Amino acid sequence: MNISILKKIWILAAVVLSLMASIWIALTYYNQQTQEQYNDILQRYIRMNEASIASKELISSLNNYLHSPEPAQKEVLGTSKQKVREAKYEVYKLRNTDNDFELSNYINLMDSLTETVDRTLLLQAEKDTEEAGKTFAEATRISMYISEMTLTLIDKELNTYYPFYQGIMEKSEALKRLGLWLLLLITFLLIMFTYWFSLSITRPLLSLSRAAKELSRGRFDLKIEVQSSDEISFLAKMFERMRVNINNLIMEIQEKAQLEKELQDNKLLLQESQLRSLQSQINPHFLFNTLDTISKKAYLEGSEETSDLLVNVAGLLRYNLKRLNRSVTLYEEVRVLHQYVEIQKARFSERLQFHSEIDESCLHIQVPGLTLQPIIENAVIHAVEPREEGGVILFAIRDETDHVCVVFKDDGPGIPEHIVYSILNEQDVEFSGHSTGIGFSNVVQRLRLFYHVPNVIQIESISGVGTKVILNLPKIRSSENDVQSTDRG
Repeated sequence: MNISILKKIWILAAVVLSLMASIWIALTYYNQQTQEQYNDILQRYIRMNEASIASKELISSLNNYLHSPEPAQKEVLGTSKQKVREAKYEVYKLRNTDNDFELSNYINLMDSLTETVDRTLLLQAEKDTEEAGKTFAEATRISMYISEMTLTLIDKELNTYYPFYQGIMEKSEALKRLGLWLLLLITFLLIMFTYWFSLSITRPLLSLSRAAKELSRGRFDLKIEVQSSDEISFLAKMFERMRVNINNLIMEIQEKAQLEKELQDNKLLLQESQLRSLQSQINPHFLFNTLDTISKKAYLEGSEETSDLLVNVAGLLRYNLKRLNRSVTLYEEVRVLHQYVEIQKARFSERLQFHSEIDESCLHIQVPGLTLQPIIENAVIHAVEPREEGGVILFAIRDETDHVCVVFKDDGPGIPEHIVYSILNEQDVEFSGHSTGIGFSNVVQRLRLFYHVPNVIQIESISGVGTKVILNLPKIRSSENDVQSTDRG
């Protein structure tokens, strides 16, 4: 029977929850039973006490009525009599074999109290004040007897239920001891179950790890066997199948090793030559003018501005030489673009006006190295350098939900339609005596290979108005793109 790791985890959780639920239910049931018994005893005391209080209230109401026989006082007296009757009914419910005699006398006293009050009222109505006073005194004595009897009954109840209180205390102590032993037992069971559970996972993993080490040492003749009934078993079977396939291919690989080595050497040489070719495309015109600007500033100023310019040039050259063969973040590309612009501002001064609008939340996405600089360099060469009044370059990065939009816009003379067509078809061409920077068409080619999207770039150009280059960079690359990018790296 195959039990997945997820099922094992659910089993462990179910066992823990079941133990906790069982203990909680048992404790809740015990507490509920104890509470109900305690409340029942407490109610017995309360009912007896209420009967005593009701008798005293009745005597007080009768006294008030005798001194002031008004309708309001008579109504209060009637209410007090009703309370005595209700208290007698509640006390009657408390009868049991232990208090039958005392409780019968107690109820008879309450009946006698009610009858005496009624007789007092009758005598008061007949204007027999002396006899009414005597019956009132008798009613008062009966009320005192009821109070004394209440104390007697409560004392008897205490004696009767004292063993119960003792039982509660003993049960509480027993429950504490039981809770401690249950805690120790549950802890032990959980440790044992967790140990078994961890072994069921770690033991096959250790076996698989040892097999992987042997495979890494070239031991393809050892069979991989893992005793498990979960996903690790499936993984081990796949590992064994891979070992068999590799072992079957070893001879064939050895025969073709020399040929593969030669092909690989040739491929590496080709890639290196392509890389060197791309790196060597750094515009000599740009380097010459940059160095000339640095020398003039060093001669005229010899200040911090010159130092900053040197730092920007060094950073730019270092980036151009090291970053072309792998992907970078858009943040790194923007940083080197700003270094390039600072160098060009030092060169053209107020002739170059550069404005940027950047959504920093988009700067984490991956792009091919050296993507933005060739485009901005192309704008400087064709829109700023040839014109005496210079030019304006706008740069923006915007979040477009499913992709990031990077925009370059200049107010230069524009790019002819056939040049735009050649660039979009990855054909490197010359325009106005210059190449398109560090291979504008090469940028297009690398972007398409990197993202596997044909419309990753758009070029809108109007003669005499300017040029707008738009990069639509997907936020998520497909696995196919990753493979191609890796091959190119």
